[in-house]
Amino acid sequence: MAAKDDSNKIRNVGPKSAAWLRQVGVRTQEDLLKLGPVEAFMKVKRAGFRPSLNLLYSLAGAIENCHWADLPDERKAALVQAAASDETANPIKTRWQKQVERSERGGKSQSAPDQDADSAAGGFLDDPDAGGDAGND
Repeated sequence: MAAKDDSNKIRNVGPKSAAWLRQVGVRTQEDLLKLGPVEAFMKVKRAGFRPSLNLLYSLAGAIENCHWADLPDERKAALVQAAASDETANPIKTRWQKQVERSERGGKSQSAPDQDADSAAGGFLDDPDAGGDAGND
């Protein structure tokens, strides 16, 4: 059985976090260095995973070649602030929020031309027998 090549393994990252990182394209220490800890963390969050701040600290520790618990509190606070700023600038939306937006966009573009016909014929829940033809009897 061949031995695993751990030379590109990202320090401080367990199997679950490593799988998340692989799925967003961060496979090696070099990939992490290119992105930085905050961007790599945000890629994981934007992919729909729910990482804790420990992943953010672990990624920073991997770059700084130390255990994440050894990062100074000031550094951890700066990382959290940077991640919060990134999320504020480009909010992460849930699948539900994305679906609602798609439906609203699709509904507006499709229903706008038919809106006049719908209002003349009555709404979806209106009684068809009590519709606009009542005055024509």
